[in-house]
Amino acid sequence: MITRFALFEGTLKDGKTDTFRAAVTDRLVPLWRQFPGASEVRVMFGEERDEGAPEFPLILAITYPDRDAMARALESPFRAQSREITGEIVAECFDGRIHHHVTEMSEYAAG
Repeated sequence: MITRFALFEGTLKDGKTDTFRAAVTDRLVPLWRQFPGASEVRVMFGEERDEGAPEFPLILAITYPDRDAMARALESPFRAQSREITGEIVAECFDGRIHHHVTEMSEYAAG
């Protein structure tokens, strides 16, 4: 399994937290859930952080069984639509940068 993260590093514009979160939930999550091959979509809104740590108002994690599935998702019309809508939301609500990281996942039970 691999997970592709989109890290929204920066700040939300004053008074735009609720608008940002609603737009992500209502407009983007339905598209992300339709990415071909995606096995899990996780949306994590930043709540608190260590002093001095960078701010991440949103971390998106989409998990795929393999790189081929991820490649199909990145070429899909759902991703094209999500990029367009993300641009609109970012222009209205967010100051910062978005960067992506692909990770290979290992899972271990606690205890």
